[in-house]
Amino acid sequence: MRSILLVLCFAAAAATAVQGANATAGKAAYDRSCKGCHGADGTANHAIAKMMKVDIKDLKSSDVQAMSDDELKKIIVDGKGKMKPMASAAASAADIVAYIRTWKK
Repeated sequence: MRSILLVLCFAAAAATAVQGANATAGKAAYDRSCKGCHGADGTANHAIAKMMKVDIKDLKSSDVQAMSDDELKKIIVDGKGKMKPMASAAASAADIVAYIRTWKK
């Protein structure tokens, strides 16, 4: 009986780990889809911001970090303002959010 419980605990822990977001994978996806405008460290690319006449938020800012994971995923997938939708990043949106959370001050 004890060994069955132990196996079930390990299975539950493994399932949770598989479903969790991966910041390392998020960095790779961020580099492909987001870095051009948001910079390598989450700080806006000023040349892009000036060219598009927009204020690109610092992803490390308390405003961005206070957003829920779902809000950030929605922005990544659907876009916001002049930010184009990144439907190609939909599958990795949770990972990108996990990576952005590594910058929390």
